[in-house]
Amino acid sequence: MKEPSDEILMQQVADGNLDLLKVLFNRHHKHVYNYLYKMSGDGMLSEDLTQDVFYKLIKYRNSYRNGSFVSWLFTIARNSLKSHFRRDAKNHEDISVLEYKSTGNGEDQQEDYSHLQNALNRLEETDREMVILNKFQEIRYEELAEIMGSTPGAVKTRVCRILKKLKGYYLESI
Repeated sequence: MKEPSDEILMQQVADGNLDLLKVLFNRHHKHVYNYLYKMSGDGMLSEDLTQDVFYKLIKYRNSYRNGSFVSWLFTIARNSLKSHFRRDAKNHEDISVLEYKSTGNGEDQQEDYSHLQNALNRLEETDREMVILNKFQEIRYEELAEIMGSTPGAVKTRVCRILKKLKGYYLESI
């Protein structure tokens, strides 16, 4: 038997079946955490914001309108991160200068991750966000376009350009 889609589950959550939120949480909390961690570089903050995203998912469940669940979820995550840094700007460094704390096992792997994160940090915040969502979180162009308020074609072109820029930055750092 095929498992119900995220959209069907979220619609049932919106209709009041909060027990199904556990299924959505289990499917997506790691992706949300990883996105927030790659954007902020702060594990504790990412954990807190991940909890906040799922709290907001419950709180605003009635605003879900049968669109792409992943787009809706990452829009909440994106807005939560921006709100946090806007609200606490005086307590945090600029996102782009945060150092990546790799959890890689080998020294070479850690160095590769460090070079990649340094290259990512050189990108503008919105460019870095698009690459992380598309390549690391595997958000499709259609969903990314919905999150960014653009068209799939424009997003695909922009991601391609950003990846070329990222490749240049990465190759400079090794």
